[in-house]
Amino acid sequence: MTRGVTAPGLTGPDLSAPVRRLVVEGAHVATVDAHDTEHAGGHVVVDGSRIVAVGPGPAPAWATAGLAPPGSRPGSWSATPDAAPIPVERVDGRGHLLTPGLVNTHHHLYQWLTRGIAQDSILFDWLVALYPTWARIDEPLVEAGAAAAIAVLARSGCTTVGDHHYVFPAGSGDLLGGIVRAATTVGVRLHATRGSMDLGRSQGGLPPDFAVETTDAALRASQEAVARFHDPSGDARVQIAIAPCSPFSVTPDLLREAAVLGRQLGVRLHTHGSETVEEDAFCLERFGRTPTQYLEDLGWLGDDVWMAHCVHLDEHAIGRFAATGTGVAHCPSSNGRLAAGIAPIASLLAAGAPVGLGVDGAASNESGQLGTEIRQAVLFGRLRSGADAFSVRQGLRLATIGGARVLGRDADLGSIEVGKLADLALWRVDGVEFAGIADPVAALGLASLPPLARLWVGGDSVVADGELVHADQGLLAEGAARASAELRARV
Repeated sequence: MTRGVTAPGLTGPDLSAPVRRLVVEGAHVATVDAHDTEHAGGHVVVDGSRIVAVGPGPAPAWATAGLAPPGSRPGSWSATPDAAPIPVERVDGRGHLLTPGLVNTHHHLYQWLTRGIAQDSILFDWLVALYPTWARIDEPLVEAGAAAAIAVLARSGCTTVGDHHYVFPAGSGDLLGGIVRAATTVGVRLHATRGSMDLGRSQGGLPPDFAVETTDAALRASQEAVARFHDPSGDARVQIAIAPCSPFSVTPDLLREAAVLGRQLGVRLHTHGSETVEEDAFCLERFGRTPTQYLEDLGWLGDDVWMAHCVHLDEHAIGRFAATGTGVAHCPSSNGRLAAGIAPIASLLAAGAPVGLGVDGAASNESGQLGTEIRQAVLFGRLRSGADAFSVRQGLRLATIGGARVLGRDADLGSIEVGKLADLALWRVDGVEFAGIADPVAALGLASLPPLARLWVGGDSVVADGELVHADQGLLAEGAARASAELRARV
């Protein structure tokens, strides 16, 4: 996996540092486990990258003393070489809400460079307006945009970033490598997808011909991306999925062969699906199928697949998603920005389909924050299905364990439980905006986004008091502004 510093403002976490213990006490702990267990004034104990204790009240004495947990197997506990107590960092969580780190299941990080364009367009018109600009990206620009976008995600509580990059202009350099570097140096986990488009306008697709690849080239590049970057381990910092873009920008051959390739390589599959009524009309006219029927015919339903948006699913499609375990990346703000509609999330959840949250690209969700999507999901869910159909805790579940399930990482991520990775977000809820609020979780699901006091990824501190630990936010902002101006000048 590529590491190192190639962009201003990026230094990266030291993952070789000695094992330390982290003890958070006094916070309202929302574990998001199977029973939605919560501890008012609870504790969480972390050794190295994993959680070793969770519960009500103060942390046990062994935890604060840096000793081994009771009943530890010999050799199972990471201590210093001389078996002395390990260093302990104690964090006072009083007045705070502790949640799992948020999981973003869909983004287009490079679009940070093209925010505020085509502000009043629906999806197809918006894409036509932006494709000529996106076709001029290159490695330095993409890395600068990705670094800024990931910084904003981290500062909004996100510990795992899912990205769908599908524009690869000829001669543009190592675009995926630039995204991996940006995520690694900021310190978050990355689920990068090697996207692709091979259906240009001359063949009846939406993107211009100069913005697409050949089918064979896209498949070769996808296989190479998996070989270079994919880490299948439970504590992986970078994983890769294969992700042809959409039914209106990809040929049936690429969809079919990409599904075969992904399963041969043991990686997940991702695409856009049923985002707009125009997409439905395109698929019905061109293929005689709804998007879900068309994608299923090509092998694109299964528990190793997730799709972005899924706004226009009928009852049959919802049933097929649930029966096959196909995941959904719900992007409420982007769907509102592009007037795509409101996805049937309550129905998908009731049927048992995996659902997570996504920001989508910042060119259709200019805030770029994942934390704010919890509130958006709650409000949109109620507008579609009723006030009692979507709770704030369901919103939090989408942003955490739901997203982890969609990405196939729920065994290690998405909830605060013993044995899971210590990806944690500590929100300050004692300020004037939240003073006296009856339910701390409502601060995320109904109120404004609380300030982020701390963010840990595998026990490593990534955000402290709202500031990035491993990167200079000012330099990232300057770099993104320069990159945006340069990209506009190329058009």
